[in-house]
Amino acid sequence: MSETTPLLALPLIAAAQAQKHVTHNEALLRLDALAQLGVHDRTRTAPPADPVPGDRHIVAAGATGDWAGHAGEVALFDAGWRFLAPGAGWRAHVAAEGRTLIHDGTNWRDLLAATPGGGVRLAAEEEELDLAGAFVETELVIPNRAIGLAVASRTLAAVTGATAYEVGIAGETSKFGGLLSVVPGATNIGVIGPQAFYADTPLRVTALGGAFTGGRVRLVLSYLAFDI
Repeated sequence: MSETTPLLALPLIAAAQAQKHVTHNEALLRLDALAQLGVHDRTRTAPPADPVPGDRHIVAAGATGDWAGHAGEVALFDAGWRFLAPGAGWRAHVAAEGRTLIHDGTNWRDLLAATPGGGVRLAAEEEELDLAGAFVETELVIPNRAIGLAVASRTLAAVTGATAYEVGIAGETSKFGGLLSVVPGATNIGVIGPQAFYADTPLRVTALGGAFTGGRVRLVLSYLAFDI
């Protein structure tokens, strides 16, 4: 008889086993981690500095330290790191991306893009920016062959040096919002008519009335992507 269950590898209590509670509690801990699986993120290559029990992450490729050799596995913190190897059909919600992944037996894939013959997915990605200079180009990119929908912005810390700012792209600096407020808490949702982009296109935050000398904003990019 196997010592673990075939799908989730939950440990089984053996006949006449001493300290049955140890095996039982281990099975409960694994089940608690895997049922309704949700992780914080999937981009880390090293453990966070201050994890709390129950924290879960999908380990990114190239992981180091305690996570070395566990790329693609679910890292669970419980008085130390333990690792759960996924199988085909596992699903995980990634809080940092607001999307659900499915495991195909080899890799994690976006659930909406995992259908045979291709798929379409609605994606939302965010970034926080410290502002300096005439403009700041973000790491947020509208992907090649995607349909751009909107960029939402929020002023997190008072913007200094400029009297307002714009959110857009090179050549269209106010495409997703112009004359935006420098006051903390100010928000805008820059909706555009669905537009196809034929090259990776970074977002840009541009100063108005002077160059940025400080401030912080958060951007959320929404777009439709297509997979072959």
